[in-house]
Amino acid sequence: MDRRRGGRQHIPRPDHWSDGPAAPWHGDRLPAGLLRAADLTALLPAPARPIAPAFPDARPAAVLIALADGPDGAEVLLTKRSMSLRHHRGEISFPGGRMDPGETSLETALREAEEEVGLDRALVIPRGELTHISTIVSKSYIIPHVVQVAERVELRPASGEVDHVWWTPLSELISPQTYRAEVWGVPPTDRLLHFFELETETVWGATAHLLADLLRSTLMGAPSVGEYFSPR
Repeated sequence: MDRRRGGRQHIPRPDHWSDGPAAPWHGDRLPAGLLRAADLTALLPAPARPIAPAFPDARPAAVLIALADGPDGAEVLLTKRSMSLRHHRGEISFPGGRMDPGETSLETALREAEEEVGLDRALVIPRGELTHISTIVSKSYIIPHVVQVAERVELRPASGEVDHVWWTPLSELISPQTYRAEVWGVPPTDRLLHFFELETETVWGATAHLLADLLRSTLMGAPSVGEYFSPR
């Protein structure tokens, strides 16, 4: 099967790695017709899981996974981090960042989206959370908030942290040409990593993990699965 080449993101593969399994959401289990944001987000688990960092020095953070309806059905908001940043430069991500004192995780996600891409929180309808994940390298504990945006607004970078912002149809993400997986390491510490090869970018790392979790939770009705995520 021919796959797209994706982008030029640096992928720090270990010495031992192999191709992973095919995406579980391929096949006749997918819903017919256009994937609509309201229908997909209705399948998400209830929000407000307790904040429970997996290790003592993990710092709570939140990201906003925003869905809106476009001409090809539901689309998800993605950003490309600035090449001038010290960490994760040029990588594809969701709007988000560290929680400030006194904030809820949803308030953090909304604030960061407003600061990074100018998303008006008045257009946002909170729908649920995916399972929280821990990133060992950056020592983050991430709360992913899934929201529906009332209308598909055109957005642009609003801070120096972001080089580019765009909406990607979920129909593109579930294409066999887009998704692939790799297994890094050897048992018992091997880990499954997800990759989405878009036309000009490669989504990997924690962002790809959350995209895969979103697709599992909405398209298949499967439980959202969080985990340690070591490469980030």
